[in-house]
Amino acid sequence: MSDLSALETETLTQIAASTDEAALETVRLSALGKKGAISALLATLGKMSPEERKERGAAINVLKDKVSDALGQRKSVLKKAALEARLKSETVDVSLPTRENGQDIGRIHPISQVMDELTAIFADMGFSIAEGPDVETDDYNFTKLNFPLGHPAREMHDTFFFNPSEDGTRKLLRTHTSPVQVRTMLAQKPPIRVICPGRTYRCDSDQTHTPMFHQVEGLVIEKGAHMGHLKWILEEFCKAFFEVPHVKMQFRPSFFPFTEPSMEVDIQCSRKGGEIRFGEGTDWLEILGCGMVHPNVIRNCGLDPDEYTGFAWGMGIDRLAMLKYGISDLRQMFEGDVRWLSHYGFKALDVPTLAGGVGG
Repeated sequence: MSDLSALETETLTQIAASTDEAALETVRLSALGKKGAISALLATLGKMSPEERKERGAAINVLKDKVSDALGQRKSVLKKAALEARLKSETVDVSLPTRENGQDIGRIHPISQVMDELTAIFADMGFSIAEGPDVETDDYNFTKLNFPLGHPAREMHDTFFFNPSEDGTRKLLRTHTSPVQVRTMLAQKPPIRVICPGRTYRCDSDQTHTPMFHQVEGLVIEKGAHMGHLKWILEEFCKAFFEVPHVKMQFRPSFFPFTEPSMEVDIQCSRKGGEIRFGEGTDWLEILGCGMVHPNVIRNCGLDPDEYTGFAWGMGIDRLAMLKYGISDLRQMFEGDVRWLSHYGFKALDVPTLAGGVGG
């Protein structure tokens, strides 16, 4: 039996010396595995006489039980120690503030917000959205819109032109969203009621101008459209957008190649304390241009100006955002400053509606 006592002492010593569960598993396999020492002893019982087998088998099973118990106890100790070490290394300071999730940190850019507001307001009036490419032809951007040859807008100092193609024609970055009106009139029959928001490009940069900016234009083409309709639409838009119960507007004669008559529109405002407020005060602020669609434009788009009339208007989305939300410099909108966006931006789930208010 001395061999069993020696094996017991050696195995129990190895178990006690195991410092982790991996080392303990190695000891278990060396003792109780298929090729382990105790398993090998059990395999020899078949060659013994019944008397020897009874005595020897009982002793080996006692050893097996002792080793199994020792393995279980040591495993429990090692598991507890491992858990304590893990808890100590992964301690969380619950006094620290939690991190904001992306939904709380992220902000909608004021330009995107204003575009959503415009869409909500004009959709309520029955307008749909029309879009077109940023890269346009000279024909759609100028010729079909009644710009004469030699007009200043056709010059390089005002418009971004691409290099001439093989046939001599030049494409350009659209200077307004009016080409979308042309594409709409060419693609569908009246009645037409659309707004055309999008990016536009001009060679200009200062506090209130950027080389790339955003514009929205509106177009109505139908039988019997007149200035009264235009005036009502613009008044309703200003009341809804600036969230005031009433507005006063004045229409001043102007000139645009694509409208006749053409007008610039001022809205009544107050500038007290350096803050612009609409619907009150004695000052005036120009906000948009408009007019009746020129018969030549209607004719250039394949419609009969004797049968159909229409009106159009255009305004800068960036400037509308500046006026409504108190932004002082247009260039800040395109600098990508997270601090600026955190201050002027809107939470992602604030959806502008006419019922709940478009101001966010």
